[in-house]
Amino acid sequence: MNIQIKNGRLIDPKNNLDAQQDVFIIDRRVAAIGKTPDGFVAEQVIDAGGLVVMPGLVDVAARLREPGYEYKATLESEMSAAVAGGVTSLACPPDTDPPLDEPGLVEMLKYRARSLNQCRVFPVGALTYGLKGAELTEMVELSEAGCKAFSQADAPLTDTRVLLRAMQYAATFGYRVWLRPQDSFLARNGVAHDGEVATRLGLPSIPVVAETIALATMLQLARETGATLHICRISSAAAVEMIRGAKAEGLNVTCDVSMNHVHLTDMDIGFFDANCHLMPPLRSQRDRAALRAGLLDGTIDAICSNHSPVDDDAKQLPFAEAEAGATGLELLLPLALKWAEQEKVPLLHALSRISSIPAQLLGQKMGHLSVGAHADICMFDPQAHWKVEPAALKSQGKNTPFNGYEMQGRVRYTLLDGQLVFQQ
Repeated sequence: MNIQIKNGRLIDPKNNLDAQQDVFIIDRRVAAIGKTPDGFVAEQVIDAGGLVVMPGLVDVAARLREPGYEYKATLESEMSAAVAGGVTSLACPPDTDPPLDEPGLVEMLKYRARSLNQCRVFPVGALTYGLKGAELTEMVELSEAGCKAFSQADAPLTDTRVLLRAMQYAATFGYRVWLRPQDSFLARNGVAHDGEVATRLGLPSIPVVAETIALATMLQLARETGATLHICRISSAAAVEMIRGAKAEGLNVTCDVSMNHVHLTDMDIGFFDANCHLMPPLRSQRDRAALRAGLLDGTIDAICSNHSPVDDDAKQLPFAEAEAGATGLELLLPLALKWAEQEKVPLLHALSRISSIPAQLLGQKMGHLSVGAHADICMFDPQAHWKVEPAALKSQGKNTPFNGYEMQGRVRYTLLDGQLVFQQ
């Protein structure tokens, strides 16, 4: 179908473009920007007056809960949430049930996602069988099945010899290793940041050193092996400084931060608000300030939703017993815009953190609107105000620390491969 998107403010971070330009789509791809192609006849015209037209969002951490946890969420519900949030590509961690450690499981997930045709799903394969940290998976076979990186998700890998072998194997074939730094012994049974709030509330804590000790090991092994290392969901000022130093040294390392940690601190736990029980835990105001500074100077490459839908029964428990996690796909864009507004960040720079740069982390040619690119497009109203209400969220998981918050910026249209998959 030939589509013309007119009168919109086109922002394409990869191409450093921020201007009022029309977009022309032919056969599901971007055919032209600004000037009408010869002989072009629009079968559909979308008036984007007052809207920002940008590449579809790319989220590097969104749990879809299939297979195995369908009582928490389903592919149908979470992919609907994705396109409602303008997300057209996402990476899903391997901590499903069973974990994504066999090619057949990866192929099944990709087939299910393709059949729904709402959002591109890029599975992250398990680094070890069963995520047990003992035996390496067949990364070559998993890569051929569609895995774009390899990870332990939140499962510990305490045997550093196994981690060394995993990085050596990945470096040999050029695979990406994605790891969340947390020492499982120091973090054991912890649910909150090791600070005044945890002490006052009597909550078992997770100290910052649990993150930095694990991170130091990962960085040292990356130096040793030359592996391409991506650090997932950093949460502390100390970790930001370590990654800043590693990048200055020339180490092949990238990292991301959860949108929750860009805006919230352990003070938001209040009186045991289980919606703020997240992994990693919300940390201090100093840590949050360092995360924001890391985003500004490029130490932190991307913002992710860390979308982890949880069923109500698992959240309606005392804080320490409640399951960690929160829904986030529909909030990624407005929270990135909120950060940009608060820090006076140009929109072009802010939107790169949720589109072109995450696509590069996945090694995918997405997140931009160059001529010939897939027409994955998000159109949003930057002035629209709306209130986060659980019942209105598309995700099956209704739990978020931002319940009741007013957001600015609402998705009006989402196109996947030149097809309209969401309209509001």
